[in-house]
Amino acid sequence: MSKQNCECPKFKTMCGGQALIEGIMMRGPKKQAVVVRKPDGELEVEEKELRFIKDKHPVLGWPLIRGVVNFTDSMYNGVTALMFSAQFFPEDEEEEEPSKFERWLNDKLGSEKFTALITTVAVILGMAMSIGLFFLLPTLLGTAVTLLTPSMLARNLAESLLKILIFVAYLALCSRMGEMKRVFSYHGAEHKTIFCYEAGLPLTVENVRVQPRHHPRCGTSFLFMVIAISILVSTVVFAIWPVYNPFLRFLAHLAMLPVIVGVSYEINRWAGRHDGPITRFFIAPGLWLQNFTTFEPDDSMIEVGIKALELVLPEEKGADAW
Repeated sequence: MSKQNCECPKFKTMCGGQALIEGIMMRGPKKQAVVVRKPDGELEVEEKELRFIKDKHPVLGWPLIRGVVNFTDSMYNGVTALMFSAQFFPEDEEEEEPSKFERWLNDKLGSEKFTALITTVAVILGMAMSIGLFFLLPTLLGTAVTLLTPSMLARNLAESLLKILIFVAYLALCSRMGEMKRVFSYHGAEHKTIFCYEAGLPLTVENVRVQPRHHPRCGTSFLFMVIAISILVSTVVFAIWPVYNPFLRFLAHLAMLPVIVGVSYEINRWAGRHDGPITRFFIAPGLWLQNFTTFEPDDSMIEVGIKALELVLPEEKGADAW
């Protein structure tokens, strides 16, 4: 494949995806598909039509607001798809019996509502862990700087460096986990498949295999953008209104988070739609971080990516152009 195809796709699509346990989820303009390769080698497919809350409440589709809404929706759908893929690979050979509490909830709510509840709890816990790891922990550790200097600038700098170091260390640690390596290989298959489609090439294993695995509209890039914008916003805010108590600083971070996510989403969206020196500057750190979160896939993984993408492509050509 030529360098031109790798760097200059014919168009940019709104299609995106997520790596799962032995599978891939793809989202198009109107459909979502989850494809999982089961232990027997067969493909399990789940498709659904997408319903967007902004269609019912247009205000939730406004700039800045839509970033928070879309991020939450992506988290929920991502966890749901991950749970779907996990059911084909139980940790123990013998399936564990549900607890009395689980049976009670299932009886009271029904299977669909029970699943929705479990998914919601998983999303909340996931967000709480991320906030604690990337915001609370740097704030608490940054307090140590006050033992050396009362400078607010030094404290802001220390917290900023800690945020970046913890984020990079977390990704590096995950990339070394044996269970995650195959997930990250499916992540590479997802990126390569989308790149192939955007290059206008037929979706074949041969064409997908030679595509780059680093994609500018990856979730890894978005998460880094959130960290970077949080550093910029908090530095400015705390320079104007100094807050010394670590827990009050954390609460301030928490209050700023919706704005940070909204701004990060708009910048990521803008960078994904444009090419040039400025956009390349914005996406460069996210592309580098994908060295930790995307690995080269094998052909069977590429087949899963192709199948998932084909299921969400619109019938009308160009309807998914971004």
